[in-house]
Amino acid sequence: MDNNKISLWPELELENLKAIKVLGKGAMGTVFLVYDKSNDPTARCPFALKVVEKSSVAIKPDADRRARWEISVLNRLKQQQSSHPFLPYLIGTCDTSDYLCWATPYCPGGDLNVLRFRQFDHVFSQSVISFYLAEIICALEKLHSMGIVYRDLKPENILIQQSGHLTLTDFDLARTLPPKKMETLLLTSDPEMEPSTGPRKQYNRHRRSLTRFIIHKMEKKKEFGSHKGLKKAKSARVSPVSRRNLNLPNERSNSFVGTEEYVAPEVIRGDGHEFAVDWWALGILCYEMMYGTTPFRGKNRKETFRKILMMQPEFIGKPNSLTDLIRKLLEKDPTRRLGYQRGALEIKEHQFFKGLRWDSLTEILRPPFLPSRDETELTEELTNGGIEIKDYFQKLKVPASPLWSPSLDECRHNVSLTEF
Repeated sequence: MDNNKISLWPELELENLKAIKVLGKGAMGTVFLVYDKSNDPTARCPFALKVVEKSSVAIKPDADRRARWEISVLNRLKQQQSSHPFLPYLIGTCDTSDYLCWATPYCPGGDLNVLRFRQFDHVFSQSVISFYLAEIICALEKLHSMGIVYRDLKPENILIQQSGHLTLTDFDLARTLPPKKMETLLLTSDPEMEPSTGPRKQYNRHRRSLTRFIIHKMEKKKEFGSHKGLKKAKSARVSPVSRRNLNLPNERSNSFVGTEEYVAPEVIRGDGHEFAVDWWALGILCYEMMYGTTPFRGKNRKETFRKILMMQPEFIGKPNSLTDLIRKLLEKDPTRRLGYQRGALEIKEHQFFKGLRWDSLTEILRPPFLPSRDETELTEELTNGGIEIKDYFQKLKVPASPLWSPSLDECRHNVSLTEF
């Protein structure tokens, strides 16, 4: 992406921004809850500010590229005729010699993972699942209509707005798709997300080796999964690495990205992937909301991938419309997966959503859960003087936690594929 494009977006003055508190620290940067001291001295309209310290780019060389890519996606969302109720938008940016910052609306309810853990048994009822799935489907439908595949759907990236409705976050792993007919939906690689050509051949060999390992294990031992209570499932984000064949026209994406337990089989196999990876991840998310754990979790990453490739999800109790929906979303052949042919329309027509008024979701004034007063009250933080963003990076040392997830024992560990 052309770095000069950032000047086209609304400019923020870092000196005018005061941080109320730190919302989280992730792989790319730190997220603050901030307000504008000049235009909003009482912090009536705070917003989230993600900050990438440029001195860290030497340690994480792709941080600047991924940050600018996410900004461009958010800017595209903002340029729509009207903002989507379940997607964020870009409020403004700030690009200095030391920091790259961008602001989005603040969601005081935290993320869906934290909300699930607040439930007595760490799971949601079917009516709650139906509500949240419907809003997620609408958000993905909008992204897909814009030619964007999300590729990072997981509870930590689903935030609770002040209204109790959902919104997606973190678009650094998203990919822009060329306009295609719904029957084909083939994904070409985006030059913004491509690494250098040097390591590609080495990665290809590594990827083939991993696939052979998994297949060899499957031939030697067939393992069946079981539920061991409603425990928190650890996950790992895999950094974007591409292995595309430049000679193939209309190719799908071959980038290996996503969160380990949410990665689709076609990504593991290296077959190339398109919009259907988001519908697979929706099936994993639905299962986790229902049982409190993901369906293919293994003792390690290789076992998790093996289970994704060969095992079917296991269900407790009698089959119902929700388990049928999950089965169809977790079809290992993407061309047979629910949503492949006609996108979100296929999923909306499923029996599980019978009677749901899709056009009235935003009119629901009392969603299943609303942020508490403690989560929205900012007076105490303001009386403490807040945080100077520059001082934070100079003086404070904060343990890493996932963006938007305040509890360290509820986070999912992020790793790179190079650890295999």
